[in-house]
Amino acid sequence: MPATLSDIARHAGVSLATASRVLNGSNRGVTPVLRDRVLLAARELEYVPNAHAQALVKARSSMIGVIVHDVSDPYFSEIVRGIQRVVSDAGQLVMICNSYRDPARELEYLALLRSQRVQAIVMAGSGLEDAAYHQQFRNHIDSFVRAGGRAAFIGRHNISGDAVIPDNRGGAREVARVLLSFGHRRIGVISGPELITSTRDRLDGFVEGLCEAGITLPPHQIVTADFSRDGGPAATPIPPGQAPRPTPLFAPQRTMAIGALAALRARDRAVPECISLVGFDDIPMMRDLTPALSTVHVPMMALGARAIEMALDEHHTTPRVEYLPTEMILRASTALVHER
Repeated sequence: MPATLSDIARHAGVSLATASRVLNGSNRGVTPVLRDRVLLAARELEYVPNAHAQALVKARSSMIGVIVHDVSDPYFSEIVRGIQRVVSDAGQLVMICNSYRDPARELEYLALLRSQRVQAIVMAGSGLEDAAYHQQFRNHIDSFVRAGGRAAFIGRHNISGDAVIPDNRGGAREVARVLLSFGHRRIGVISGPELITSTRDRLDGFVEGLCEAGITLPPHQIVTADFSRDGGPAATPIPPGQAPRPTPLFAPQRTMAIGALAALRARDRAVPECISLVGFDDIPMMRDLTPALSTVHVPMMALGARAIEMALDEHHTTPRVEYLPTEMILRASTALVHER
């Protein structure tokens, strides 16, 4: 049987209370000699603390809850890597929950993580522009924080609290400037669901970049689809007959851009000879595609690392919002108009 706290106290020749204080990290009323005896006994008996019992005593566990859309997506796996780099030396566990972009599932996970007395919650991914969801989301977070928990958000979630946000608007604005500098004027956009905050931020930034040059984006040149690989082909606009065709396509989400590239290839629309293509979120596979895909680099690991640093900073009580810069990465999928 595993050693218990009573075994440690008996082996070290101290009271149960003394052993408990030492093993829970408290030096209150414990001499250095007694502390060393308890720690030696714990090593000799290979004692492993009961995390559930500690959580009941402390009202909080050493676990970190992370809610992502899908950890198999390289974007979110890089964010989780950044989180784990920070907590790896702190003796904490990371519990990862995949919501698969289901608002109801996100709310269920929030309730579950609260019931598990996690120390902190990190929400990674875009927020949702929905009043009913937003109110329930806020209620969970407010209750969690009032009970002593800490929360941080990656992306815009429209809720008061620590947040680290990629400069989605700035990145999309730079895409517009680059495409215009390449001579493109008839631009198509494959956009995501309208209620997702990153969709709105990236589309707004792109439109701002066009407006700075006096160019407007007609609504019929924007096609909406799901944030998925299949969403790209479903939304890739290839007008029939003599209808005007866009010379570049901007797909402001990683998997949609990959799906769009496959759809263009299947329809014999060579990239970039017939049409240029730009994505967003520079996941590693984008540089290995044929042609390599131009995109906007988002510092995913840095987002995760900074978010968990905020969540674990118990000395800072005023909500902070930090923006991390993005960077336009030009690759072979984008060409000048006169090269066609």
